[in-house]
Amino acid sequence: MQTKRWNVNKSNNQKNYRENIAEAALWLKAGKVVAFPTETVYGLGGNIMDDDAVKAIFQAKGRPNDNPLIVHIARREQLNALVSEIPPAAKELMDAYWPGPLTLIFKASKNVSAAVTAGLETVAVRMPAHPVAYDLLLEADVPVAAPSANLSGRPSPTTADHVWDDLEGRIAGVLDGGTTGVGLESTVLDVSGESPVIYRPGGLTFEQIAEIVGHVEVDPALLSESETPKSPGMKYTHYAPKGSLTLVRDNNDIPELVAQARNEGHRVGVLTTEQRKQSYDCDFAFACGSDDDLLSTAAQLYTGLRQFDTEQIDVIYSEVFPEHGVGIAIMNRLRKAAGGRIV
Repeated sequence: MQTKRWNVNKSNNQKNYRENIAEAALWLKAGKVVAFPTETVYGLGGNIMDDDAVKAIFQAKGRPNDNPLIVHIARREQLNALVSEIPPAAKELMDAYWPGPLTLIFKASKNVSAAVTAGLETVAVRMPAHPVAYDLLLEADVPVAAPSANLSGRPSPTTADHVWDDLEGRIAGVLDGGTTGVGLESTVLDVSGESPVIYRPGGLTFEQIAEIVGHVEVDPALLSESETPKSPGMKYTHYAPKGSLTLVRDNNDIPELVAQARNEGHRVGVLTTEQRKQSYDCDFAFACGSDDDLLSTAAQLYTGLRQFDTEQIDVIYSEVFPEHGVGIAIMNRLRKAAGGRIV
């Protein structure tokens, strides 16, 4: 399959922008799968009303079909056809944070295919804030299932180049809208039960959610395997670079670990911050933001994990990050990427 790449930088040419958006939207409506930027990561979109398009998403990614998809919409009215009820807490959260990096899990209506929900009685929906995503969804005027636009298990893509590296030749097209902002997937919050429950930490923090709804719970299985995942990212290992990644609780232990691995003939990398990038005698160190700015760490995390592949690093040691605010999501992704390896 030949993959088309559209440049959707508005500042270059407004006419070309509209034409590219219109063509990509037509392709979505026709059942093709198209990658596009959101404010979190790039998504791989398919029309949820077309089961073949949904199947094509799973095939392109190599994604297990028991892993539910998130549905993306541009207008809140579209929600009415997807869910059986909208609880008051959901309305308050949508008023506060839609469009934005918040996915809400509702009780699904009968209109939503089991291919999208993985056979669950719930459906995950969000309204992205990125202007390209908004314009594309508005033009297509269909709900679009859109997991991250990467091969299953790989670090999520925050640039069109990342998408191209993984999926060129496997999907119809990529809308190149530059680098995403948040850099981590949306927060997934279940509002289908008695109390809101976070199933995946992400771009919107626990504190921000609690500010609107008061009491909010965190699923105890958040960092473990689940037989019936209610949220994307719960059941399978994700975000992993090709090299072996280990998290290290004490930065002082990293130099010795690096030296030992290099003596064994490995190319060794360290995931760190700007403050300590020069501290490690390794083959490649990636500065993932700054110690005093977890948002910068989140924005660069997946780029860093992919850069280790580019540098052909086969053993990676990562510092750990404070688990508050968006740091909870950062550590969730790192634990997944490391397969639980931590020393």
